[in-house]
Amino acid sequence: MAHGHHHNEPSKKNLLISVILNAGITLAEFIGGILSNSLALISDAVHNLSDTMAIVISYVAMLIGKKDSTDKNTFGYKRMEILAALFNAVVLIAISIYLFFEAYERFINPEPIKGTTMFIVATIGLLGNLISVVLLHKDSSHNLNVKAAYLHLMGDTLSSVGVIIGSVLIYFWNVNWVDPLLTIIIGLIIIRGTWGILKETIEILMQASPAGLDIKNIKAELEKHSDVINVHHVHTWSLSDNIVHFQGHVEVNKDLSIEQADKIRIKLENILHRDFNIDHITIQMESDTCAKKSTIY
Repeated sequence: MAHGHHHNEPSKKNLLISVILNAGITLAEFIGGILSNSLALISDAVHNLSDTMAIVISYVAMLIGKKDSTDKNTFGYKRMEILAALFNAVVLIAISIYLFFEAYERFINPEPIKGTTMFIVATIGLLGNLISVVLLHKDSSHNLNVKAAYLHLMGDTLSSVGVIIGSVLIYFWNVNWVDPLLTIIIGLIIIRGTWGILKETIEILMQASPAGLDIKNIKAELEKHSDVINVHHVHTWSLSDNIVHFQGHVEVNKDLSIEQADKIRIKLENILHRDFNIDHITIQMESDTCAKKSTIY
C-alpha cells in the first residue's frame, strides 16, 4: 500500500459508473436466481451487492473525508472510510454464513434448476464485472476502499465464470448439486477477500503501528544524529490507510537554545518524512527530564 499519495484521488466518474453497473447486475442476478431457482446466482448477486456497497461506501467516505477538521474532530473525517470498510466487511461475512446454511439445505433436498436462465443471467453478470474491473484497476493500488471494491470485483468475475460453467453442467447433465457447491465456494471467496480488509481496518482503529514501520529501526536512525542521546516514548499510528502519524521524545546531549533545538528537530523530521513516509510528526525535545526512557511508553 502506497503512503502519502494525497494527490491520487480515485476517479469519481469511474466509481459512479461501477456503482450503476453493479447495482444493475445485482438486481438482474437476484431476479434471475429466483426465476431459475439457482442459489448460486443469488449468492453471486450478494457478491455483486457487496461490491456495490463497497464502491458506494468508498464514494461517500471520499466525500466525507474531504470535510475540513473542526474543533471537535481535529483529525478531520478520514477515519470514516475505515469505519465504512469495517462495516462492509462484517455485513459480507454475515451474509456468507447465511448462504452456507441455505446451501446445506439444498444439498439435503435438491431442487430443480433452470439452466438456460442461469446461463444467460450469469453471462450478463460477467460482462458487467469485467467492465468495472477495467474501470477501477488504476485506483486500486493506493486506496483501501477502492482496493476492497476491486478485489470483490475480481472475485465476482471468477464466481460468474463458475456459475456459467455450473449452468452448463445443470442444463446438459442435470447435476443440481453443483448449485449449492458453487454457493459455498462463492461464500468462501467472499470471506477470504473480506478477512484481510477486516484485519487491516481493525488494526487502524486500534491505533496499531502501521505494517512495515519498524520502531526500533526508526529509533536507531534518529539516534545517529550527533546531538541526540535517546529517542523514547514513541507512538506511530495510521489515521486512514495512507496517512501515518509519529510522536516521540528526543533527548539532546547539551543545553541548546530553542533555535538550535529546532534545527535538530527539523533534521529529524526530514529523516522521518524521507525514509519512513511519515506525514504528521510531533517531536518533544528534552534535556534529561523523563524518568522512564523506554522506547514505548
